[in-house]
Amino acid sequence: MTDSYRLVLTIALVPLLSGCIVKTAAETAVDVVTIPVKVASAGVNAALPNQKKADEKRGAELRKQDEERGKEFRAMADRCQAGRPLPTDNCMAVQAPPAR
Repeated sequence: MTDSYRLVLTIALVPLLSGCIVKTAAETAVDVVTIPVKVASAGVNAALPNQKKADEKRGAELRKQDEERGKEFRAMADRCQAGRPLPTDNCMAVQAPPAR
């Protein structure tokens, strides 16, 4: 091969090589930019299950309290209707609403 042929071949191949370099550099830049986002989302994902469990636990506690209040109200209503209310019973709250 002659030197001029090598020179022409090298000049012809430079644009092809630069495309590979640009593509690799662009992919690396995208990876570098997305790493903080991935780390932050992993932190959020790690925190959410704990929050979900806490919410479920709080909901269960509220349902249990509501059931207990209902049970106490029904017992109070039974005592009031039987004519044996406790001093703390509010029998006015138990009375049936007026008929329409």
